[in-house]
Amino acid sequence: MTNRRLIRTSKTLSLCLRHDPGRFGVTLDGSGWAEVGALLTALAAHGVRLTRAELDEVVERNDKRRFAFDDSGARIRASQGHSINVDLGYEPAAPPETLYHGTVARVLGLIMDEGLRPMARHDVHLSADVATARKVGSRRGRPVVLTVAAARMHAAGHTFRTSANGVWLTPAVPPEHLGVLPDEPTP
Repeated sequence: MTNRRLIRTSKTLSLCLRHDPGRFGVTLDGSGWAEVGALLTALAAHGVRLTRAELDEVVERNDKRRFAFDDSGARIRASQGHSINVDLGYEPAAPPETLYHGTVARVLGLIMDEGLRPMARHDVHLSADVATARKVGSRRGRPVVLTVAAARMHAAGHTFRTSANGVWLTPAVPPEHLGVLPDEPTP
């Protein structure tokens, strides 16, 4: 599979498994799982022809590990990032001292005033490393990496969970727990 097709297919799967399964005639269970056979059939009916081997390749090669199969390999779901109501079942976990969030300079002032909010998603997504946060932030312009005092937040009663692909999730990050990575521009 070419990189271009892999990216296009990954975006289609994200739309289907994270945001609008009904558009493709796909049904997710309460935990976000879809039957692989039904997914492939529904995608084909909407002009997206994908074999099981190609689906396996998309799951395996996705740089962010956005999708996962269940233990049987018969079901698939997005690991996080849903805008639809699903319960992924991730248990609360104690985060590391610091986590990171990638964004762009044009929204930095608002974030520093209001904190990080999930917007159309269920949770704010945080990275355990600067490189991942920088890559996420660069999708929409020149990246700015924020630091999140995650251990301090956790001690103050904020809940954190970690997804199957290592993304840290929390409902929101208040501004008092945010900083700008020292080599990043300030508001």
